[in-house]
Amino acid sequence: MPFNTELSLQPTSSTKVKLSIIIVNYNVQYFLEQCLLSVEKAISGLNAEVLVVDNNSVDGSVEMVQKKFPWVKLLANKDNPGFSKANNQAMRIAMGEYVLLLNPDTIVQEDTFQQVVRFMNEHLEAGGLGVKMVDGRGNFLPESKRGLPTPSTAFYKIFGISSIFSKSKKFNRYYLGHLSNDEVHEIEILSGAFMMMRKKALDKVGLLDEAFFMYGEDIDLSWRLIQGGWKNYYYPHTRIIHYKGESTKKGSLNYVFVFYNAMVIFAQKHFSEKNAKLFSFFINVAIWLRAGVAIVMRFIRRALLPFLDGLLTIGGLMVAKNIYASSQHKIYDEWMVNAAFVAYVLLWISSVWLAGGYDKPLKPLRVFRPLIIGSAIILIAYSLLPESLRFSRALLLIGAAVACVVFFLSRVVSNLITTGNTGLLKNVNKRMAVIGEEDEIVRVKNILSQTNQSFSEVIHVSPKSYKAEEKKIQLDEIVRVHRIEQVVFCARDISSADIISAMSSLDDKNIEFKIAPPESLYIIGSGSIETSGDAFMLDVNSVSLTKNKRIKRLLDVVASLLMIVFIPIMLFIVRNQIGFIRNVLQVLIGKKTWVGYAETGTKASGLPKLQSAVLHPADIHPASALSAENILKLNLLYAKDYRLLNDTSIIWRSMRSLGR
Repeated sequence: MPFNTELSLQPTSSTKVKLSIIIVNYNVQYFLEQCLLSVEKAISGLNAEVLVVDNNSVDGSVEMVQKKFPWVKLLANKDNPGFSKANNQAMRIAMGEYVLLLNPDTIVQEDTFQQVVRFMNEHLEAGGLGVKMVDGRGNFLPESKRGLPTPSTAFYKIFGISSIFSKSKKFNRYYLGHLSNDEVHEIEILSGAFMMMRKKALDKVGLLDEAFFMYGEDIDLSWRLIQGGWKNYYYPHTRIIHYKGESTKKGSLNYVFVFYNAMVIFAQKHFSEKNAKLFSFFINVAIWLRAGVAIVMRFIRRALLPFLDGLLTIGGLMVAKNIYASSQHKIYDEWMVNAAFVAYVLLWISSVWLAGGYDKPLKPLRVFRPLIIGSAIILIAYSLLPESLRFSRALLLIGAAVACVVFFLSRVVSNLITTGNTGLLKNVNKRMAVIGEEDEIVRVKNILSQTNQSFSEVIHVSPKSYKAEEKKIQLDEIVRVHRIEQVVFCARDISSADIISAMSSLDDKNIEFKIAPPESLYIIGSGSIETSGDAFMLDVNSVSLTKNKRIKRLLDVVASLLMIVFIPIMLFIVRNQIGFIRNVLQVLIGKKTWVGYAETGTKASGLPKLQSAVLHPADIHPASALSAENILKLNLLYAKDYRLLNDTSIIWRSMRSLGR
């Protein structure tokens, strides 16, 4: 495994290493970069080493660390052995008196390491230490201090009792809600996002239990430290940002199963047989309750608007039919008309869905074009029907008008309920304040200009225009006067400590915060602990937009089905018939896509992830022009300017290569 130790930041063999910082990364390149930038500042003046273990990321993380942070010890795994094993890899070779397990989706203050090392030096009984953590909006994260998840504690947590009595010592022991967030406390469980431990204690109690693939290992090791005679502390006098949820999606069903099963492993390991069985019972109840609720809520969120569109449109069609029939003195076959109306509505909903009309944010004006196209398809199909089945073109046209009104109004009302605006006006773009020196503000604006994001106003704020103790007051004033909805901090010009203080002290907790790392193409932040972090970046992610992913998958399926229908002709055209049949099957089940990136020999950093591709943009260019650099440029252009017609053209022009 590669090790990089070129720069002076790496401790020398003649000096005892005080702190070993271990970061396990999996496909969060941009957060890892920002984390390492903050770590680089925080280890100044401290004899420390930084070890990054990459669990076979495919997003260019390894290449980024090698290029930008050559002083980091890099362990690049060829597979994903899990969080525990990866951390243990690094802990076994760590040379520090103290070992810190740090998540890649964190930012530390400049004084964080100095303060925690000083505390551990002064408290020789301390085996582990955690710090005060805030999320991407500056809100305190309760998992900064936790109690042991005994059966009763777990019961109160699982069934929501702890959130009702958040300050209760009995009912919210899971998050130790009765203890102040701003005072040092002896606690039981540390968070794996920032878990500092004494190496001497680890030598006594052992490393992370590798039976835990992910989650629960921090609880297990924290408890073993206490059982080994050591104490764990919560230390709030320095803070870190934890963009909770970047390495994993915490709302997924997989998270529910993995996390709660980890709790079962912990109970079986540390509790008596009776308590372990009781704990396992509660956990299994929680798993199925959470999974059931997650499935139902996901279905409701996705199906509610289409259901309402369909229901209201059919109702409108019925009313329109009755009015029209009465005025024209016509009598319709009720069964035929009702069946036709259902077919119309299903086609209209499908057209709007394919066009992204159900994607968030909802855009009312986006529904008209797909509804018109859907209506045109219905008219064409209608004209091909036998005379006995054609009951009224007028009703079809009236129905299309009704659908336009219903689909439009449903989105306006939904937007008003959820966001407070209609989604119609262009001036709803967010107002942004960028805090930094002029050259950094210009760089940030250049990045923003090349993204899909737009802002109605960008306010410039120089950090030199006010004193440190006045930052909160001035930022509050800027937010209030200019009605700012998003704040970007230039990390080169503002310390992490000042950024965290500003985030935590603002009265308006609806403000979104982003941080622009120096010399980076990315502006990184996170809206809430329930969502993954997001990043403004150079717009090379058109292919990963929800609408385009859906269109691309639909093209794969339709093209594969057409190839099966015309397989005698296709077998005559393609060069490798067996490979062609294999590719058709793999594309149908989603293991491959017909068109994607060309292989360049190295991972292309920053490109959205796609399935392995049969064809690629380079296929329509002369082979002699395809240097590795040119292929990379074609990949970037493909991701940036994805179009359905481009994929169709590549498939058509490269048909003989479909069996490769």
